[in-house]
Amino acid sequence: MSKRNLKDLVIAVDFDGTCVKHAFPRVGEDIGAVPVLKKLVEAGAKLILWTMRDKGSLFNAVQWFKQNEITLYGVQRNPIQHEWTSSPKCYASLFIDDAALGAPLIYEDGEKPYIDWKKVEEMLF
Repeated sequence: MSKRNLKDLVIAVDFDGTCVKHAFPRVGEDIGAVPVLKKLVEAGAKLILWTMRDKGSLFNAVQWFKQNEITLYGVQRNPIQHEWTSSPKCYASLFIDDAALGAPLIYEDGEKPYIDWKKVEEMLF
């Protein structure tokens, strides 16, 4: 995809194992998502945080985005989809999730696999 193709693309992004290492309910260690997510937003993509976290643990994930100065378009939902559907499924053009079939993952001994952001960046840019 070129930068032009990323303009106005809506991307739903999981949190644990995708933006950070698995450490629920805590926020896990950095895995290299920040520069790629920032690059996506700068290219015009809209990010939706799409995670199983709720209440306090969801707040901590949202704070992670704020602390890393990554603008979110939505949290747990696409803010405009209520205009054309009542479906509870979040509408997005693309989903980045460590549980997705074919997602590029890093495997470390004794840890759950997590997204390989270098490969994601290569795929998107």
